[in-house]
Amino acid sequence: MTTTQTGTNAASVQFENVTKVYGKDVTAVDNVSIHVQAGELVTLLGPSGCGKTTTLRMIAGLEMATSGQIIIGDTNVTALPATDRDVSMVFQSYALFPHMSVIENVSYGLRMNNLKKDEVRDRANRGLDLVGLNGYGGRLPNELSGGQQQRVAVARALVLEPQVLLFDEPLSNLDAKLRRQVREDIRDIQTSLGLTVVYVTHDQEEALAVSDRIIVMNNATIAQIGTPRELYDTPKDEFVADFIGEANLFDGRVESVENNEGGRVATVAVDQLRFQVAAGNHPEGAVRVAIRPGRIRIMPAKTPNTMAGTILKATYAGSHMEFKVATSVGELFVVADVESEFSTGDSVGVGFANKGPVLIAV
Repeated sequence: MTTTQTGTNAASVQFENVTKVYGKDVTAVDNVSIHVQAGELVTLLGPSGCGKTTTLRMIAGLEMATSGQIIIGDTNVTALPATDRDVSMVFQSYALFPHMSVIENVSYGLRMNNLKKDEVRDRANRGLDLVGLNGYGGRLPNELSGGQQQRVAVARALVLEPQVLLFDEPLSNLDAKLRRQVREDIRDIQTSLGLTVVYVTHDQEEALAVSDRIIVMNNATIAQIGTPRELYDTPKDEFVADFIGEANLFDGRVESVENNEGGRVATVAVDQLRFQVAAGNHPEGAVRVAIRPGRIRIMPAKTPNTMAGTILKATYAGSHMEFKVATSVGELFVVADVESEFSTGDSVGVGFANKGPVLIAV
């Protein structure tokens, strides 16, 4: 984790077998258990309709759990309304009041808490300073860029000093370059203040960039929980492998499994290619293999311990080359160094980086 300190008000979030059902038979979240540590940024990631936003809204108290328990810090908040939870939420739409100045927007929640004017002013100014908008207090929202409006929304949530700060698709309305900048701002603020943050997105790159841990959701359940590197390097099934970055998926065969000091090691055959990889719980026999595009190696044809391939398409992408390669296990997408000299129509040998392939369930 990159978090180095925990904010004084930061609290953990725990779901214990939480289910949310709409009507009689629409299950939005199905028996989910998670634990977000105080001072941690955890992202709920998944496709539309997987249950991530409903999970976030249940933390906020905007949706009530059908069953199970939700605990924030030491308090069971399962039955508490949103007004009785020490949680702030930054919405996708920013939800700024257009007729109020920036400082009035940031001060709104503080005024509703009946704080003294001097304290409201001081905390609002500190909030603007935290998000890099010192001096913008007198402007109206329509006089700001999209990124600046998003920072105002963050400041408005921060000044309340909540136990948990929630983000619901906060960058989806920004262009690609601005998304990168604002996500870095959010991450910097979170780590410097030691905030507990739960963040919802469907953007894999965004999740990998900002998170201490990622909870991948699919069909109302948790598919896998792990650090960005764990999910990228060792996805446990095809859904996670294909959803977290791109992955080539194809059939292989575990020829043997041996035990050594590092655990079980499998020797796997894919066409004429043989490689060794962590076996996990996989026995001998058929297996699915996942490998990232950047961990496939294209070499001259008939290089030992490679499988034969033909380059169907070579694309110059500026910082790298992209290849589509036909092999006996299907077409593979490969990312290679920009200096690669292979081109469309070339016969090649296809191999894998030492830490490239991962075995997943059939």
